[in-house]
Amino acid sequence: MSKTPMTLRGAEKLREELRHRKSELRPTIIAAVEEARSHGDLKENAEYHAAREQHGFNEGRIQEIEAKLSNAQIIDPKQVAAHGKIIFGATVQLADADSGEEMNYQIVGEDEADVKAGLLSVNSPIAKALIGKAEGDFVQVATPQGVREFEVVGVRYL
Repeated sequence: MSKTPMTLRGAEKLREELRHRKSELRPTIIAAVEEARSHGDLKENAEYHAAREQHGFNEGRIQEIEAKLSNAQIIDPKQVAAHGKIIFGATVQLADADSGEEMNYQIVGEDEADVKAGLLSVNSPIAKALIGKAEGDFVQVATPQGVREFEVVGVRYL
């Protein structure tokens, strides 16, 4: 199985969620299941079924996070000799060729992506178009509004 790229910040965020789910949420949910079980007939006990469902969801998420972390290739862009090229983890300043509007994005792993926070998935069309480009390059990206052109104004490795 191939490794999944992830920033150090993304890996830490997943580790924290895993810790929270195992050490805080799991005991709370188990206590809720036991409490609901003590109320009698399990067939008609909606509280019990809801707690069991919540337990199943939490355990599934724990397994998912553990799998993602075991498959993660943590990349620190400061440690990669990129020579000014856009790579995974780089923060890119772009200018829309038509409007001149400037925007900043960091190229991150799939689970870390949040466009509103300026975090682009490495698998997104714009990130794919940007990888390997350098300051001063122009890229064209197919978007739902049509093809847009961007100029790479700056590249930083944070």
